[in-house]
Amino acid sequence: MTGQSLRIVRLANFVAPASGGLRTALRELGKGFKASGHEPVLIVPGEHASDRETEQGRVITLPGPVLPGTGGYRVLTDKRRVARLLEELAPDRLEVSDRTTLRWTGKWARRARVPAVMVSHETADGVLRTWGLSEGAARRAADALNIRTAHTYSRVVCTTEFAEREFVRIGARNVVRAPLGVDLVQRHPALRDSGLRARHARVDESLLVMCTRLSVEKRPGTGLDALEALVRRGRRAVLVVAGDGPLRSRLEQRARERGLPVTFLGHVSDRGLLGSLQASADVCLAPGPAETFGLAALEAMACGTPVAVSASSALPEVIGSAGAVAADHGSAFADAVEMLLERPLEERREAARARAACFGWDTAVDAFLAAHDAAAPVRPFVPGGVG
Repeated sequence: MTGQSLRIVRLANFVAPASGGLRTALRELGKGFKASGHEPVLIVPGEHASDRETEQGRVITLPGPVLPGTGGYRVLTDKRRVARLLEELAPDRLEVSDRTTLRWTGKWARRARVPAVMVSHETADGVLRTWGLSEGAARRAADALNIRTAHTYSRVVCTTEFAEREFVRIGARNVVRAPLGVDLVQRHPALRDSGLRARHARVDESLLVMCTRLSVEKRPGTGLDALEALVRRGRRAVLVVAGDGPLRSRLEQRARERGLPVTFLGHVSDRGLLGSLQASADVCLAPGPAETFGLAALEAMACGTPVAVSASSALPEVIGSAGAVAADHGSAFADAVEMLLERPLEERREAARARAACFGWDTAVDAFLAAHDAAAPVRPFVPGGVG
């Protein structure tokens, strides 16, 4: 593992101002790389070109068109411009967070003799299934895509054992595990706000919160189905949805037609407010079946709120016994919510926080740097404290 300072150029598509987990991961890893003495450079698409220094290092935005039907996601489509920029930057390492539209960069890296890492943020077969492909067809298409990905890049980084399975299935030998993390300082149980809770739910009502992008692969409709099942059972419950996306108008219409007590906040850019909302909930919902880690769920747990998660995702592996696992339909999620609400309040909040405490960003940064064969940060020793 090299001890020298490395220029680590990172490329990502599908990052928008309203993005959640991916944007958070890119920021926190960039901050960690920079703190370790390396030079992180992030290239993302946007409306206008820009080049600025930030807390996560240098961030270069190139103009990219909006991908129709995604609710505002942009992509880097000008391969020549991206290739020229990569040549100018002369990276020591390349890290790519999109295995579809940016997979060509792996071939560029091979020609330039730059070690390149692909980060698998979602399972390919899981995403394809959410778009309507049968399990068999999704698996065949995913295997073909993953074989090309594994051959193109020096390493494939998977954040959980769940995410790693589809690469193990094809016999890939260059897969490494590197978990993501959560900010345990900015996200904590003390953010619980009785005033904020009272604005959304009465004392005798259970407050459910769902922080997710409102797009097909996230299955936000399952959250509304769960609420409907709870109300039908006589449970006094309300749902607050923090997030935006192409399905928002359809979900709002469904809530109106069925008379469901749902509040749609849209994208919440104030991270403090979002943390208070997560901390003030009784249960958070994470219905996405293709999640390979689930940062929003982990953030809720850091705030002391247990999460009901999809059994089809990686989240059962992440939440452990501090949350509840449900099949991908509303009644199963309603069962999971009721199971969590049966636990004493302080007990379930302490368990959620304790589980989240296993996932600090320091551990994630070290693991990603190891995937790059780069030295991990040397953190200062603090007498009487934690180094």
